[in-house]
Amino acid sequence: MQAAPALALEHITVTFVSEGAARFTAIRDATLVVRPGEFVSVVGPTGCGKSTLLNIAAGLLTPSAGSVRVFGEPLAGLNRNSGYLFQTEALLPWRTALDNVTIGLEFRGLAREVAVRQAEGWLLRVGLRGHGHRYPHQLSGGMRKRVALAQTLILDPQIILMDEPFSALDIQTRQLMENELLELWSANRKSVVFITHDLEEAISLSDRVVVLSAGPEARPIGEYEIDLPRPRDVAEIRLTPRFIELHTKIWQTMKQEVLKGYEQQKNQ
Repeated sequence: MQAAPALALEHITVTFVSEGAARFTAIRDATLVVRPGEFVSVVGPTGCGKSTLLNIAAGLLTPSAGSVRVFGEPLAGLNRNSGYLFQTEALLPWRTALDNVTIGLEFRGLAREVAVRQAEGWLLRVGLRGHGHRYPHQLSGGMRKRVALAQTLILDPQIILMDEPFSALDIQTRQLMENELLELWSANRKSVVFITHDLEEAISLSDRVVVLSAGPEARPIGEYEIDLPRPRDVAEIRLTPRFIELHTKIWQTMKQEVLKGYEQQKNQ
């Protein structure tokens, strides 16, 4: 029998009701299915509901309509099978890099010495050996992202949810982090939902790219299998003819929605 999807968001609608009973439907009848071990990126215009879908997948937000299943089971409450890597800084400033990585294991009740040993191993894997004693303000932006990545992966989530995690980094550091993510992901192939505005980033990393329409009432309007060979170097793969072909094809779907979203923002 075919394995159940790692994550299935089916016919999701999200309507927000503000003071005065004004209603705003951010997402309408959206379906997103992620297979076990699949790396899926979701792209679309600013404000189209990408992060809203991610919050639903994490169990942080309940949809107004539709269903969420995780490995075939209905999601009730937080998605305990997922790890969430946020766009904004999420490290605790009063804890060292090592202690930020151990925090999830400590909440699970793991003995301190065991948690520290595992955290040291993860700091080594993300290239931060010898930096565990430093506080977040003593680390560069790229180093803080490495700590956050270790903090998420040490919990061994079956689904990794990532909300534009590298958007604040300079292009060189960003590409280093993208390659590092691919290397870590390829070791055990967990399911990934990656939110990004950057179409090049989405194609470079993914097995599949999903395009959302402009909001309100955003919905998927295109899905594209990325048949580029792995392993990949994100800088080198962007120079290949097949990458350029895929980028051109997906951009044709995405372009009008980006322009529509831009016009909507100007008129707000």
